[in-house]
Amino acid sequence: MSEVRIAAEPRTEFGKGGARRTRRAGKVPAVLYGHGQPPRHIALPAHDLLHAFKTDAGTNVLLTLELSGGTELALPKEVQRHPIRGSYEHVDLVLVNRGERVTVEVALILIGDAHPDTLVDQQVTALAVKADATSLPSTIEVDITGLEPGHGIAASQLELPRGVELEADAELVIVQGLAKKTAAQVEADLGETTEGAEGAATAEAAASA
Repeated sequence: MSEVRIAAEPRTEFGKGGARRTRRAGKVPAVLYGHGQPPRHIALPAHDLLHAFKTDAGTNVLLTLELSGGTELALPKEVQRHPIRGSYEHVDLVLVNRGERVTVEVALILIGDAHPDTLVDQQVTALAVKADATSLPSTIEVDITGLEPGHGIAASQLELPRGVELEADAELVIVQGLAKKTAAQVEADLGETTEGAEGAATAEAAASA
């Protein structure tokens, strides 16, 4: 998994005003907590944080925080982004140790080709798993090769990387195979839509007469 070193500095201003000033200075407000330690308010360089989140691990990237008293390993726990600009507004970080097992949400990627008559319905895009904090998978593959209508793939059927355990419900349906509509069914649906539109137009014309 990706591991990125990033400088962190103490943050002494709090509240909305302090957070805005931190962002104007090109930094992202963050809180570091865990392992029974009191929360520490820090600021991270926005550009470096953006670079870290662009690695294969995404927001599951392992961060080596360079603090005044040394370094700490941390994982992003909650990431807040601006709804319009998409910039990072605030990050909650949790302390981890090498060898410690943690639970994270990992993105699911479909591979392979389903049966030609199958419409693939992906119902889950990320899955909760537990793994070593330094060996978190960036993605988990879901092989849909030959998936037929009426069949599905549950979480328990996924082939997880070595050392990774499923934390989600084993019965959770990840992908469902649906039957594609035939040409006749599509044509019938279009006919019903056309008839419905014509009927509505006739009724409207009669009402205005």
